[in-house]
Amino acid sequence: MSKILNEVLLANRNYVNNFGDKGSLPLPPGRHFAILTCMDARLDPAKYAGLSEGDAHVIRNAGGRASDDAIRSLVISYKLLGTREWFVIHHTNCGMELFTDEIMRGLLGSSLKTASIDEHGWHDCCEGPGSSEAKYIDWLTIKDQQESVLEDVLRIKNHPLVPSNIPVYGYIYDCTSGTLIEVPAATAAGKAS
Repeated sequence: MSKILNEVLLANRNYVNNFGDKGSLPLPPGRHFAILTCMDARLDPAKYAGLSEGDAHVIRNAGGRASDDAIRSLVISYKLLGTREWFVIHHTNCGMELFTDEIMRGLLGSSLKTASIDEHGWHDCCEGPGSSEAKYIDWLTIKDQQESVLEDVLRIKNHPLVPSNIPVYGYIYDCTSGTLIEVPAATAAGKAS
């Protein structure tokens, strides 16, 4: 067993010992909202949004982008589980700002091993094998955080499966202070009607 696997299983045993009545939490989120945010390990939505278990749906992906799958999750969150407000929360110093689709496709085309970055850019550590399959994926990279939040809020609000009465708020989490900073244009675009 790996060290990480052992640590996770030990943490789970400790969690189970203090689980209490969490098994009786209802399926719908108690506070009736959802957050779409980045998978970055520095972000803890439970802490920055004051959540307890059972409060809200948290949907995470690289960049916190409004991908087809994220929208699928938001629609399920609303249609079947009753969320009434949604947040799109990107963050400062996001890894999705450090590459483009072309860079990712090139890296994966030459090798599937982990790449590295330095002052000269991204580099593969090893020779192949790589895969051309990366050229069929939109990696949803980010050039400007405010623009990407607005773009994602607009994509969600304009989706034919999203009802107009759900407000979608746009924010950027500041990794240096923990502050949620509103993107006013995104929140205005996400206003319920």
